[in-house]
Amino acid sequence: MKTIGVLTSGGDAPGMNAAVRAVVRTAISLGMTVKGIRRGYAGLIEDDIIDMDARSVCDVINRGGTLLYTARCPKFRTEEGVLEAVENCKKHGIEGLVVIGGDGSFRGALELSRHGIPCIGVPGTIDNDISATDHTIGYDTALNTIMDCVDKIRDTANSHNRIFFVEVMGRDAGFLAQNAAIATGAEAAIIPEEKSDVDQLATFIGRGVRKSKNSSIVLVSESKKDGTGGAQYYADRLVQEYPEYEARVTILGHLQRGGIPTAQDRILASRMGVAAIEALKDGQRNVMIGVK
Repeated sequence: MKTIGVLTSGGDAPGMNAAVRAVVRTAISLGMTVKGIRRGYAGLIEDDIIDMDARSVCDVINRGGTLLYTARCPKFRTEEGVLEAVENCKKHGIEGLVVIGGDGSFRGALELSRHGIPCIGVPGTIDNDISATDHTIGYDTALNTIMDCVDKIRDTANSHNRIFFVEVMGRDAGFLAQNAAIATGAEAAIIPEEKSDVDQLATFIGRGVRKSKNSSIVLVSESKKDGTGGAQYYADRLVQEYPEYEARVTILGHLQRGGIPTAQDRILASRMGVAAIEALKDGQRNVMIGVK
């Protein structure tokens, strides 16, 4: 294999740059040419492809976001879009592609592989919702960001006798909410993995808010795709059903995506980037790199 491509797709995650850096430098050390695809699958369709060398990934290991940029690409969900992407891979001589992203990115990689483009997946998502690996790139940094924010919120919460609902990302995965709740000593975590027939708010109130505490903090996973759940939903219910309590809502939003990646994310991303190139070199095709 002489020429490989690398792209980042979907939501950005701290540590993606470290992964790109490892991919580029490992490939170059093996005599390969590296093509960087900007803006994910959108860039692959629109031929936004650049040459990368060791210098192009200098001083990026400590930066959040992604130097290759990322974008959503509805066109790639069509057969026409996939065929255009395949044609551009062939045009640039790309014989293998490293895809850094989450589940949606891997679904795209699967489509490319079905059209003859070998792909290696590198799991990069703050949600940690990719199976077959203990952790995904960006998860540790996001978790530490949430912990820092909740520690600050507690200062205000302790000054008032209120229940704070803090909404974090994760969608259908509760890793961020549950582990942030453990790390911050929160009163509870409301996560999507709990059975739907269990009313988590009623369970929380039923336990009785400890009178020895000045405040209570509850971590809540963001609302589902159907719009149910989320911190505001539970706060509204609380004041309606339990008027003796006062509630406040904090939605951390995109704060969780940014920031300097932690040492753990930098190391994980570097290991996975190297492993992706080694997998291509060893003849592996259409697999994902994981650490267990």
